[in-house]
Amino acid sequence: QVQLVQSGGGLVQAGGSLRLSCAVSGGAFRVNDMGWYRQAPGKQRELVVIITNLGRTNYADSVKGRFTISRDNAKNTVYLQMNSLKPEDTAVYYCNALVPSTTTLGVLTSYWGQGTQVTVSS
Repeated sequence: QVQLVQSGGGLVQAGGSLRLSCAVSGGAFRVNDMGWYRQAPGKQRELVVIITNLGRTNYADSVKGRFTISRDNAKNTVYLQMNSLKPEDTAVYYCNALVPSTTTLGVLTSYWGQGTQVTVSS
């Protein structure tokens, strides 16, 4: 059973930094795109950034220049370094991974982490 386990997050003052991690476990020998999403109270979940297995990235405009995604393919782990945090970055952050089926060619399954709270105080 594939699982995504997140760590990191917490409370930080505006201008501070936090780092999130997300490890894929449970038989996922290869992971395609990985990414981070967030959901603020009363808002829809939104894309923060994704990274392909070749390292190509796509950032939301709101975090460009402040957040950096990276991944360790050997560990099936993705990281999100968040710098210059703003109160509007406050949200629950979720990691996501697209995992190819081990039995059916061409089928990808989307898995989500458990979510972690990031709170930025002004």
